[in-house]
Amino acid sequence: MLSILALVCSIASFICFIIVLIKQFQQGSVVHGIIGIITCGIWTFIWGWMNAGRLNIKNIMMIWTLLVVVCIILNVLGGGFYYHVGTTTP
Repeated sequence: MLSILALVCSIASFICFIIVLIKQFQQGSVVHGIIGIITCGIWTFIWGWMNAGRLNIKNIMMIWTLLVVVCIILNVLGGGFYYHVGTTTP
């Protein structure tokens, strides 16, 4: 159940990434947008917070930040980072 909630949270976080990436292409430059795609969103996240006031996207950035934190918590609680190392399955 927690892994399903984490998946929904991850999809919502990806939607926030796309919204900020579109703003990055529009307001920044093509280079900023390409770097945002290549770095898997970390640059887009930082750039979004740096320009949140100017672009009026503070709400989106706050939601995105909350979603990232909630996703991490749900993945840890749901066992998303649980690995069997060196054990065999009977």
